[in-house]
Amino acid sequence: MSPSPQSLDVLVLGAGAAGLFCAGRRCQAGLSVAVVDQARKPAEKVRISGGGRCNFTNLHSSPANFLSANPKFCISALRRFRPLDFVAMVEAAGIAYHEKTPALGSDDQRAKGQLFCDGSAQEIIAMLLAPLRHAGAHIALASPIERLEARQEGGYRLTTAQAVLEAPIAVIATGGKSIPKMGASGIGYRLAEQFGHDLVETRAGLVPFTMQGDLLEDCKALAGVAANVKAKVGKATFEEGLLFTHRGLSGPAMLQLSSYWREGQALNLNFLPGDGPLFERLKTAKQSQPRQTPVDLLAAALPRALATWICEPDAAGQRLADLPDRRLRQIEERAQRLALVPSGTEGYRTAEVTLGGVDTRQLSGQSMESLLHRGLYFIGEVVDVTGHLGGHNFQWAWASAAAAADAIAQRPRA
Repeated sequence: MSPSPQSLDVLVLGAGAAGLFCAGRRCQAGLSVAVVDQARKPAEKVRISGGGRCNFTNLHSSPANFLSANPKFCISALRRFRPLDFVAMVEAAGIAYHEKTPALGSDDQRAKGQLFCDGSAQEIIAMLLAPLRHAGAHIALASPIERLEARQEGGYRLTTAQAVLEAPIAVIATGGKSIPKMGASGIGYRLAEQFGHDLVETRAGLVPFTMQGDLLEDCKALAGVAANVKAKVGKATFEEGLLFTHRGLSGPAMLQLSSYWREGQALNLNFLPGDGPLFERLKTAKQSQPRQTPVDLLAAALPRALATWICEPDAAGQRLADLPDRRLRQIEERAQRLALVPSGTEGYRTAEVTLGGVDTRQLSGQSMESLLHRGLYFIGEVVDVTGHLGGHNFQWAWASAAAAADAIAQRPRA
């Protein structure tokens, strides 16, 4: 026998950053809210973010930091709930935080504006859960969604193995496909299609690259070596850190490029982004320090193992005096214009975000409400809005959740 439906004001599907924030804002407005998620713990991606300290926003977050088939869609939500609005909440909760500083010797402007907890990401999770617990909201974890359906009399009915819940409003905040071991399943996309919504192609974003063949062997040999690079694919350029791994390339610059990369494209890498043409420096050194090796010269700015790899075995141990200009130009090419074609990425297993998602052409940019079904909202990662690395995706979670929550508050009560 099916359990009797429990009636509420709002159903929130997903206990991640966006879902908890939206639910908390509505609890504070006096609405009865249920949050349902198949994960065993709330906000797991919040917990692991920022090395466990949660990069909860970026002070410089703007529409330019987001990818979408409709780049203008995010403007309204981001303008109405800004990074300092969330910072005010963090400060009111007594959570100590700091702004990331560039690495020693680096002029990385992208590091600026990234805010992290001094302590643990658990402090942000506790802040998100506080209004829900204070209001006695229904939080159902380890509760896979069996069905979400529109009722003939209006509103929605949510069925799980444990309960049947009904409300005039349903908010889909189920996230994407990234990191399935934490409960990601892509169910939000299936629900969107069920209700007639189109999807923009989904793929893994902010994810390390993999290599094959000789390139893979080179990466294995250099595993653990890091350097600051200027990396480019297509029109996208990022100057940040690169890290060689046993599978390929990682680090902030590579994660950023992965959101723009398509199979078969080459990554263009400059390991000396702050310097002028290397050939001129090599030529000058060849005259003034002919006994110096090219590795010695490069090792002044790069890890020696990387400098040796750039110079390749035939030139690494030779003196500059013994190398023809043609060979010096080849070293410059590998140091400042290296083109590598990845075999792929590590996929959703390690991806920080899912690119694509619910097509924004069928959503209201002001409220996140479906233009096809009254009372149905989509927020956070499930929507086709994806941020750069560095706190931008959390800012989208807060901003889109606030847009939906504020719109819900203005609806007449049933």
